[in-house]
Amino acid sequence: MPLSALNDEQLSAATAPLGHNLIIASAGTGKTSTIVGRIAHLLQSGLEPSKILLLTFTNKAAGEMIARLERFFPKKVVSQIESGTFHAVSYRWLKEMHPNLALKQPSELKTLFRSIYEKRNFERMNLDVAPFSATYLYEMYSLYQNASLEGFDNWFLEKYPEHEVLMDAYMHIIEEFEEEKIAYGFASFNDLLLRIKAHLEENTIAFDEVLVDEYQDTNTLQSALIDSLKPRSLFCVGDYDQSIYAFNGANIENIATFSKRYPSAQVFTLKTNYRSSAPILSLANRVIERNERIYPKKLEVGRHGKAYSPKLLIYNDLFEQYQAIAHSIKHTHVPNNDIAVIFRNNSSADGIEASLRELGITCKRKGGTSFFDAKEIKFLLDVLSLLVNPKDMMAFIHIFEYAGGIGSALSKEMFQCFNHFGRGRFMDGVLHPLEKELPKLNPKKNVQLGLFDDDQEIGSATRFKHLDLPPEIYSHPLLKHPKLTQEGVKFFANFYRLMQTIEQEQYPATILQTVISSRLYEGIIELLSKQRGRLKNGEIDEEKRKTARERIIRKARLLLDLSRQYKDLRRFVNAMVLGGGELSEGEGVNLLTVHASKGLEFPEVYVVDLVDGRFPNRKMMSSIEEERRLFYVAVTRAKDKLYLSLAKYDKVKKLEYKPSQFLHEAGLIKEAFVPPDTKKKNPA
Repeated sequence: MPLSALNDEQLSAATAPLGHNLIIASAGTGKTSTIVGRIAHLLQSGLEPSKILLLTFTNKAAGEMIARLERFFPKKVVSQIESGTFHAVSYRWLKEMHPNLALKQPSELKTLFRSIYEKRNFERMNLDVAPFSATYLYEMYSLYQNASLEGFDNWFLEKYPEHEVLMDAYMHIIEEFEEEKIAYGFASFNDLLLRIKAHLEENTIAFDEVLVDEYQDTNTLQSALIDSLKPRSLFCVGDYDQSIYAFNGANIENIATFSKRYPSAQVFTLKTNYRSSAPILSLANRVIERNERIYPKKLEVGRHGKAYSPKLLIYNDLFEQYQAIAHSIKHTHVPNNDIAVIFRNNSSADGIEASLRELGITCKRKGGTSFFDAKEIKFLLDVLSLLVNPKDMMAFIHIFEYAGGIGSALSKEMFQCFNHFGRGRFMDGVLHPLEKELPKLNPKKNVQLGLFDDDQEIGSATRFKHLDLPPEIYSHPLLKHPKLTQEGVKFFANFYRLMQTIEQEQYPATILQTVISSRLYEGIIELLSKQRGRLKNGEIDEEKRKTARERIIRKARLLLDLSRQYKDLRRFVNAMVLGGGELSEGEGVNLLTVHASKGLEFPEVYVVDLVDGRFPNRKMMSSIEEERRLFYVAVTRAKDKLYLSLAKYDKVKKLEYKPSQFLHEAGLIKEAFVPPDTKKKNPA
């Protein structure tokens, strides 16, 4: 059974009485085994599996824990346990209440937000302070939702009091944004938690115990949601030394004040590390103990055998560092998949990746642009999303942004037109328009904010007669729209043909294959490959264009392969939207940001660019304590061999670098560390 494999400290935590229990699980101390053991103990004690809720930060983590439990308990029992990420669980609950709910990615909602923002004419307000951009305002609003339970205006003005004159306009934009999301059935990832929290304030979802993994990464909203559940028992597992998501709203106070917020709480500490060798743990302890000790602890070695001391690698030049590491990896006996190169800044990965590929060493990069964030993949998923939910205006806008002369505002008008033509049915409006005249799109005006232009005259379809389009396109009432361009009409014609072809199809793979083979997607491939093949002087590098095209087609085929596992289009789209960020592709050396490396382990690890200004990153850091936690996370990914590297000089930027203060704290560099003048601009 799972409990028999636990050590004394793990067993003590796993079998704790029901109540408020906090488990401080340091790196490599077996937190997953402890959580699995805890659930096994609850089931053996007679708790109903449906009364157990497991909240994690990745669906993969939840899946692994459930899979372990299925080795010891019947699947029909384990399957009753409610498990998944905060967002996945909330999404399931909300879908039961609102079947047509459409979860939208941040990039999609940012487009909607911008379409509302751009209707405001801030120039008419004669301001002394420049308004924030739509993107920045959206990001601040998203951060606020995670970080605060007070009003946005109060929270925002504490940070930017000089923007008080703009606060009414900002609030109007946010209010309209929220209204449009509700009107179209959209929800952001934050909305999932906010709406479930609101539901729980008036309704009860009864759980005997709620277990929370990676508790140090919870934000203010997630903590409030946990409290709203009002479980009989709470079992939170985390490590304050691995709290590295302050930039994303994570609140270290959640774990730091646990005992104060729950006076009867018990705190257990897992301190035996089974991952890293003694020299690696010794180095990690020397550095992290400089942070304030919230709960006393020190990692102890749980493994024995030959141990290698961490090595400091110093190079004269930045690129020389990357090339030397690539050569070292080429000549190691450790398999490429078991090697990680960890960096604080994405720019570091470019040099490493180039050097590895130059030597023919395969590598995969995580922490940069996701496969599912690639434009060619997002376009395909937008088409599928529109088929699943014809009310998905954001998917339509993203599709038609690729049409010449059609931006977000016109795409939005076109979407409204199709719904009008089809008398509320989008697909009828595209393929079988019942109404033949354009709707009145600007029924109200707000002169103060300059929201709407004057109505324009209706155009004539005859202006496109030279394009040699099918008769059904010429007779479509959309062609009367005065802002429609020739390129826009051609794009619409290809969209029309595609919708005709896949209107009656059901299977995800069949639909996706049709989309990939369509004229519409061929146009997307051509456009993106030209963009990626264009040189700085504007010319197209044919070899680069060809390579880009091959990569686009390869990614589309990978998505097609994923779709073959599904028979239902809605389930496929939901899986891609919710789980896409966790899927990865490729083999080889792991190139990871520190944040992406969390939770992973490798026999051989390189932590690169350990110079002041890069790691710690003094431009981006929220505090030196968090940068120190980032360093701690990076080095404790290593099981056997740890290499810490730096370069003294960057020939391209003509910058000299000083060793990171963490190397001084680790005892690897003996001379005294001189803190930088924070008034001067540090190299990045």
